[in-house]
Amino acid sequence: MNQPLHPSHASRSAAVKATLDFPVIDTDVHVNDYAPVLDDYVQHYGGGKLVDALRKALGSRFATKSGGKDWYQQTPAERQDNRTLRSPWWARVTRNTLDLATYTLPELLNERLAEQGADYSVLFPNDVLAPLAAGDEFRQPLHRAINHFHADQYRKYSDRLTPVAGIPLNTPQEGIEELEFAVKTLGLKVINIAGGVKRPIKAIARKYPAADYPEISKHASYIDFYGIDSEYDYDPFWAKVVELGVPVTTHYGSQGWTGRHSISNYMFNHIGHFADGSQAFAKALFFGGVTRRFPNLRVALLEGGADWGSHVYTHLVDRWEKRNRAAVQNYNPANADVALLHELFQRYGADFIRGRDIDPRQLLRDSLGISALPHSRDPHPDELDDFAAAGIESVEDIRKRWVDSFYFGSESDDRTVAAAFNDKVNPLGVKINAIWSSDIGHWDVPDLTAPLAESWDLVEQGVISAQDFKALVFGNPYRFYTEANPAFFQGTAIERKLAAAAPARAAA
Repeated sequence: MNQPLHPSHASRSAAVKATLDFPVIDTDVHVNDYAPVLDDYVQHYGGGKLVDALRKALGSRFATKSGGKDWYQQTPAERQDNRTLRSPWWARVTRNTLDLATYTLPELLNERLAEQGADYSVLFPNDVLAPLAAGDEFRQPLHRAINHFHADQYRKYSDRLTPVAGIPLNTPQEGIEELEFAVKTLGLKVINIAGGVKRPIKAIARKYPAADYPEISKHASYIDFYGIDSEYDYDPFWAKVVELGVPVTTHYGSQGWTGRHSISNYMFNHIGHFADGSQAFAKALFFGGVTRRFPNLRVALLEGGADWGSHVYTHLVDRWEKRNRAAVQNYNPANADVALLHELFQRYGADFIRGRDIDPRQLLRDSLGISALPHSRDPHPDELDDFAAAGIESVEDIRKRWVDSFYFGSESDDRTVAAAFNDKVNPLGVKINAIWSSDIGHWDVPDLTAPLAESWDLVEQGVISAQDFKALVFGNPYRFYTEANPAFFQGTAIERKLAAAAPARAAA
């Protein structure tokens, strides 16, 4: 039997794990693809042209070029002149060489799960959505090749490790085709999507075709978040997701958006960007009625923390109470008592109207101010209720279509997770579905053995309770996967752990 080349040690997380009577599920582990092996696989799958497309896509994912130069090739003056975004840099663990190898070698990762303290981990290979940067000709073939590669790489370790499948959603049909291949042919169980697709603004594209005005077309775009205001009907895709029993995940960021476009500072662009991007995607599904039409759809929004899920839920309730279809009539100019308004001005504002021939209706318009002047027409009755597509008739409906549908990835040292579990603040006394997402493999986790212990530190510091900790690392992740697919953990270490614990629970 081969002896490990690395010294095993009893980590703090392993010590915490030894005290727990429930499994630990890690919903967010980032692994690296060893480039030569991936290239060889893609070469056999689709030939040299597909390898070239992969290398080009990988090179363009984070590169922000202008005038043929990327950020590091430009002078400070050129960056200022072109407003070139400073994109992520030094984003992988390096000094901890053992961890670097662990994220690249499936066998080593599987061997070290005990040190990490996890029983089961969902893996996000860093190249899984790289094909989105490829052109229409190569996007689907590349997705298919990379998903096939990951399925083969980790199949041997499927009792404790499962990689996600990257699914393109430029069109619903494209998504359906790759979803069916990933699930039915490859046996993958979780999908990862981008939270939106950048599309050209048609009116501008007609006037300034991309072929003739590439710089204009690059900026004259909008983001389609699938659920609202889309050019496509994505319901067939969501229906297929539910039919196949697949949990949906996204790491959707907003670096480069207005307010996150520093030309010098990566941290300025980074802090909060996953929460912003995921919030836009989740609100689109909510307001577009997707979570109403597909109540069994389960979506995990990763790396943004869970506190934003709590505050959006609270604000949805607050705003619905003020602007539901009945309450919004409080702001309808037609409901103003113009006679009373005129009388009040005569009594308390005589100096304002002295010498003016004021029509009561004009008085109303002047009192509303410029920002609230009536538009060219009043809104149509169908345009008065922003919550109509979501089907909201009560606060309980908001709970069902936000709290039940969405799960929020929280990293181990994120103290703001307390907001998710604060049932004294969250409407209807609910707790938001925070799920433990170690994020190991990225720069914010320099030691893979630390995260579980860091999350337990939050219990000892009184930030969350022991019951909340259990929900974070087991209860909520388990519900997320099994509510989408009751058979998700069949044949895995989780099933064995729960079966072994059942007699003890029964005896107690």
